[in-house]
Amino acid sequence: MKLLAKAAKQAQRAYFQRILVYRFTSDSSPLRKGPRSTGLECQWFCASSQEIFSTVRRLVEVRQNFINEEEENALFKELEPGLRKKRYEFDHWDDAIHGFRETERLQWGDVCEGVLRRVREVAFPKGSSLLGPVHVLDLDKAGYIKPHVDSVKVCLSSTVLCVVCTVLLFFMSVFVSFQFCGSTIAGLSLLSDSIMRLVPENNSAEWVKLLLSRRSLYILRDDARFKYTHEILKDEESFFSGQKVPRHRRISVICRNLPD
Repeated sequence: MKLLAKAAKQAQRAYFQRILVYRFTSDSSPLRKGPRSTGLECQWFCASSQEIFSTVRRLVEVRQNFINEEEENALFKELEPGLRKKRYEFDHWDDAIHGFRETERLQWGDVCEGVLRRVREVAFPKGSSLLGPVHVLDLDKAGYIKPHVDSVKVCLSSTVLCVVCTVLLFFMSVFVSFQFCGSTIAGLSLLSDSIMRLVPENNSAEWVKLLLSRRSLYILRDDARFKYTHEILKDEESFFSGQKVPRHRRISVICRNLPD
């Protein structure tokens, strides 16, 4: 039995050594554990191979510490009263999210509007038309987002869908192909760190992980949206480069652009 256990450990060690983990650190999007002058950085990108690393690195970006604590508090204070009135749902119309509540918001206070203006400036092409309402997704500590590819045909949350609209959209889509969302999505992460995993639809053995730290901004563009599934990992699966990243309640504030 001891020989079998030793052989199993050696095999496991060899397996993990074969997995190449690559990290990408950008000077334009540092995660600092201390002041900028200390030069301390945390890496936010790792992948299963050099090939997928090279492919995906130009399609994704994470800007750590994009907002400060005061701005996070301002966003939370505006969102919490409305979210608190809703219950966490543990199913979803397309079975993509577990343990969530959501809303949309058009009007913001000055501080929050300033934050969203910065998001639009860095995430979207100049002159790009944006989807009007900002989508807000509140994920319970026990919640998670399952692997899925965003539907660009209907980019509306359940809070604004009604039976009449659904029926109309169904019958209209028989004759016309609608596309409500464009090539880019950008999201602010409030309250908690988390791990986003992307997997190419045509090769489930490959993967990319993004470290979405609290107060960071992530940006997914083009094929990263349409040819990769993405998910937010459960707390028990939330590891980055071998280190546990505890998951707590997480609010994401998400902006999307319209198709050209």
